[in-house]
Amino acid sequence: MSGFRIDVADLLAHPGTRRALTLAAHIDDLVGSAARVDAPVSIDLMLERINEGIVARGTVTARWSAECSVCLGDVERSLAVQVDELFEHLPVDGETYPIEGHEIDLEQLARDAVLLELPLAPHCEPPCTAESPFTNDDAPTDPRWAVLSELEL
Repeated sequence: MSGFRIDVADLLAHPGTRRALTLAAHIDDLVGSAARVDAPVSIDLMLERINEGIVARGTVTARWSAECSVCLGDVERSLAVQVDELFEHLPVDGETYPIEGHEIDLEQLARDAVLLELPLAPHCEPPCTAESPFTNDDAPTDPRWAVLSELEL
């Protein structure tokens, strides 16, 4: 069972009501193309009952780690994502999230928010520079490209 599944029967019974919610839990397999989240993901939301369902507004925070795309060193950073999403009984695929009975599961909302913010090519802060083991004079010349060095531009 997800650590982000919560009972919202009180909100469903009383339109216009609000509830503040703060949770933190681990989400399995939260991995982007180059970065991953191994620490618990935290959410700080205000849930509000409206005619269409329940609106979740707030912040999702997580700490990600990766390998620098330039120097291959370890990189770790935090991210915070603002969310404003609708949960409804008849969700629109890819646009809203489901209310299942009298419960909502915030895990998919947290997963979507974090994955969209993970960097595609993480780098050190400030950006590092990888040093080549060769200087321009020492670099081996590929004979297939040697003709290009004779061109005058």
